Amino acid sequence: MIKVSVMYPNSSDTNFDIEYYCNTHMPMVEGLLGDVIKGGNIDSGIAGGTPGEMAPFIAIGHMVFDSVDSFQKAFGPHAEKIMSDIPNYTNAQPQIQISEIKA
Repeated sequence: MIKVSVMYPNSSDTNFDIEYYCNTHMPMVEGLLGDVIKGGNIDSGIAGGTPGEMAPFIAIGHMVFDSVDSFQKAFGPHAEKIMSDIPNYTNAQPQIQISEIKA
């Protein structure tokens, strides 16, 4: 199993509409990718590691897949539509990490 994490860096001038992300963007992604997605969740950053520190990421979306190949085959045909929706909820440039789930 792998996890695809889409991380949105936070800064003082970052705008992020978490309601749109949760209620519009992610359901669209799930609908496009279908049953290839095995699970997922959304984190909304609230603080950093020290008192008063801003969260390094304003939001992180996680999606679980059987393999990198299954993710890439499902995502590829819809990449343009998914990526073109980003300006509707944020001005942040997402960072993507694919991780192997160990536990």
